[in-house]
Amino acid sequence: MNVNPPSDARLPLVEFILLMAFLTSLVALSIDAMLPALDIIGSQLNSQSPQETYLIVSIFFTGMAFGQMFFGPFADARGRRLTILVGLILFLIGTLVCYLATNMEVLLVGRLIQAFGVSGPRIASMALVRDLYVGNAMARVMSFTTVFFILVPMIAPLVGQAVIVSFGWRHIFTMFALVALVSAIWFFSRQKETLPRANRVKFSFHQFFRSIWWLLKQPAVMGPSIGMGLIFGAFLAYLSASQTIFQVIYDTGTYFPLLFATLAFAIGAASLFNGLMVVRLGMLTLVNYALTLSVLFGLVLSIVSIWFNGIPPLWLFVSVMFVGFFFLGILFGNLNSLAMVPVGHIAGVGAAFIGSFGSLLAVPIAVFINSFLDGTITPIAIGFLVFGLLTYVVVKLGIKYTPLEKVDI
Repeated sequence: MNVNPPSDARLPLVEFILLMAFLTSLVALSIDAMLPALDIIGSQLNSQSPQETYLIVSIFFTGMAFGQMFFGPFADARGRRLTILVGLILFLIGTLVCYLATNMEVLLVGRLIQAFGVSGPRIASMALVRDLYVGNAMARVMSFTTVFFILVPMIAPLVGQAVIVSFGWRHIFTMFALVALVSAIWFFSRQKETLPRANRVKFSFHQFFRSIWWLLKQPAVMGPSIGMGLIFGAFLAYLSASQTIFQVIYDTGTYFPLLFATLAFAIGAASLFNGLMVVRLGMLTLVNYALTLSVLFGLVLSIVSIWFNGIPPLWLFVSVMFVGFFFLGILFGNLNSLAMVPVGHIAGVGAAFIGSFGSLLAVPIAVFINSFLDGTITPIAIGFLVFGLLTYVVVKLGIKYTPLEKVDI
């Protein structure tokens, strides 16, 4: 028996988008507000190397990968509201561990718990959107949500830096706790459950692994999922090393948050553009253009980097990155939606698998690229080129098997 969500479960569109954005923004906030503090934390907690300090960012995605695999089936079995409640409680526990950490090992454990917990709101939010919307309408809602999700990285480093200067780096975690509490109050006072009991799937390992096996055999799911992991791996390498790039290689000092915000704005602008154009042009058309232009971005950045011996002028580096990040923003806004098209009957497990697979693939790629950092931006540039090309190939193969009638609704 398949029952539609209650008619009163759909909030006004603007409020729904803002609420979903606020919940998912915990992910971006938990990553980007930490960036100005990395060197300070590494110094005070006796980090053994820059690569260990970078783990404060990259290990978060590992925790999210495992968290999504847990919360996906949980969301299908127990509903979206309970998923968000449990996730926020775990996030708050991890935040407390980080606040009290006296060494890097404890801090990284806290970051894993944080990431595991924040996966609950992230997965449940994606499933909520899929419960209420489908096809291009779903892509439109997710794109507008992504606009706010991307706006957070624009201001998060500035906020993080302000907190460090005024209160110390530990109170960045106090800020995380306050945002989580506000999110919980708003969500539970306004959003009703969107998964009726009749539609819930009792968890069983047999059914779980059967669903995973089904997903693995779907080119329409795997193409966009692998592509997202590949290109996000290159982006995560930049993200993890962004403080080193701007404050060490380019010696920009306190201007780092502003430069970071400038590049984040490019992705936000792309998400807004995508939200406005996806219904008119269609998801597949936008993805096809973005794939080609993303490869071109990697090629231009690599040529520029090699031409200037690994350190192009700051204005040129930021200009190329800005244009390239616009193309990446279009990909980020559509690849998850494209992968979700065939999985409406297992939206929770599908969202969990797609998110987890991408993160687990991206983290080792980022660590690999960052291992070549040598005081130049060349490894980052080559990373965008190589993994952009691989993304082009696997997504094109996935699109070949995507049911068009289910995409352009």
